[in-house]
Amino acid sequence: MTNRYPVPSIDSAIAALRWSLVFIFFFFGTAKFALYEAEGVARIASHYPLFAWMYPLWGPRIASDVIGTIELATGAALAFGAFSPRISLIGGLMGMCTFLITLSFTLGVPLWQEGYGFPFIGSLAQFLFKDAGLLAGCYAIAVFSARKVGLARG
Repeated sequence: MTNRYPVPSIDSAIAALRWSLVFIFFFFGTAKFALYEAEGVARIASHYPLFAWMYPLWGPRIASDVIGTIELATGAALAFGAFSPRISLIGGLMGMCTFLITLSFTLGVPLWQEGYGFPFIGSLAQFLFKDAGLLAGCYAIAVFSARKVGLARG
């Protein structure tokens, strides 16, 4: 059976995924430099062992700036990765680390909206659970890039 309709290439699918992730990292990273976001992040991150040390040392504003800088660097690596499979691999791995960390926050925070119960998640869970899809997107870019570089077969 012949295909009568053109099928988009995997390259176009990865490009769409890449640029949507660049968009997300740009806006989420930029938001970390705003006071409202710094305070919001501090409510979660200041109690998390990986980040807790930053808050007494620098305060919520600079801690959030550091996190934002890492997110912007990840977005830049993904963007430049459109032209370099090695940089793309680095960006994909950085994104995976980002979302693995944020998903690990779910281990210590209330996920269900008070008064509703399971399966009605609260706004914090909604914010964190979306990162599972973003993790999968970064994983796809990392695998695609590793194959382009010759580090994986397939």
